[in-house]
Amino acid sequence: MQIKYALLALTLASPLCAADEAKLNLKLEHVSVSGLSSGGYMANQFHVAYSDWVDKAGLIAAGPYYCAQGSIKTALEQCVNKVLAPIPLADLQDRASRYAQQGKIAPLSNLKNSKVWLLHGTKDNKVVAAVSDALYQQYVNWSGSANVSYVKDKDFAHLFPTLDYGSDCSESVSPYIGNCQYDAAGAMFGFLFDDVQPPSSALSGKLIELDQQKLGGSSADSLAGTGYAYVPQSCAQGQACSLHISFHGCNQNAQSVGTQYAEQTGINNWADSNHMVVLYPQTKNSTFMPLNPQGCWDWWGYADADYATQKGQQISAVKKIALALKQLPLN
Repeated sequence: MQIKYALLALTLASPLCAADEAKLNLKLEHVSVSGLSSGGYMANQFHVAYSDWVDKAGLIAAGPYYCAQGSIKTALEQCVNKVLAPIPLADLQDRASRYAQQGKIAPLSNLKNSKVWLLHGTKDNKVVAAVSDALYQQYVNWSGSANVSYVKDKDFAHLFPTLDYGSDCSESVSPYIGNCQYDAAGAMFGFLFDDVQPPSSALSGKLIELDQQKLGGSSADSLAGTGYAYVPQSCAQGQACSLHISFHGCNQNAQSVGTQYAEQTGINNWADSNHMVVLYPQTKNSTFMPLNPQGCWDWWGYADADYATQKGQQISAVKKIALALKQLPLN
């Protein structure tokens, strides 16, 4: 079920009304992220850029930070379905170090305190194993092997595995959610969070619509007009809740598959019982500049040259949207 919040009313209301209205009680000292494919790349970029704020990441079928090095040619030749030359991890590490020294991303030392869960299916031929292996090694270098879990022995195609929803798990077809008899969301949450509660079998909350253009400002130009957030009933009733941000993959935005990614991965069931709001930001398909016909997240520089840093348009917009959630009125 969806319900639309008129967040703009907060800015139009009188100061007295705005001050008196109860807001969502979000704990935003630290947040967690997840994502599939281009969403996995984006979740990684968001994690590295804001490692002083993001301390947990769950990534499916993605590659290392700055793998594309600002080039769609490099992205296609090294970072998805083929690796024509070894991925230069040392160079990528050097770039991240320079970004940190320039203040474009948080100090890399923060990553020592991060927990990371990774998954790559053995039948995934859209992002090959060598790409995800490089992501694993990069995170081990930053976070240590004890803080990184890498699931790579499951015969899954390029998709988000679930217990009982989606297409045949051996095929990568829209909506790229697989009926795999495997709860990837649960495996991820179980590793990332201590004392995690079992998932809710029936959701108590609602999926709400967000005006990404208004909340994200000018940096949201390459995003869709509407994004989504799942708000458990406990959070809507004023309980203190944490925030998880989950990034869809290419051809998996609402323009392509509706709200299936925001509703059917199983993430909401775990969020529901663990008092967690889930933000599902959305890209838009574009056949004009910036060219993005498949609605991918920007992990090679189609929106701007600073795409992998805090100055990146999409990274900046998503953070603004996330922080704005704290102004949601309780219903």
